[in-house]
Amino acid sequence: MGTQHEMSTVLVTAYAKAPTGSAMFEVYKHAGIVLEIDPSDHTILNAEFTFITDLAKDFFKRLIVGYNLTNGVDELIARIEAHYFAPSTNSVIVALKAANKRYLEKINQFEDKK
Repeated sequence: MGTQHEMSTVLVTAYAKAPTGSAMFEVYKHAGIVLEIDPSDHTILNAEFTFITDLAKDFFKRLIVGYNLTNGVDELIARIEAHYFAPSTNSVIVALKAANKRYLEKINQFEDKK
């Protein structure tokens, strides 16, 4: 059995309903987002989304990795709206907002326990 090592990042997931009639809806029914975040500085280190194509997955990853959540999500949402033109744009934004909310709630719980 391998040795466990100390983790310095957290993984946050969230989902939103995919737009009816889209390929995402036909395959997944929901839009899912997974973010790996460094809680020491609140930076998104890695990201995945339930897109159908590898290009969309890669594009979305490049769009949000490196973003610092201490800036809030409005700037990131504006970036998504400026660069991602697809039926699932709103689903992506809803899932992102939900992931950010979950992250902040959990981080605040840990801070309160200290």
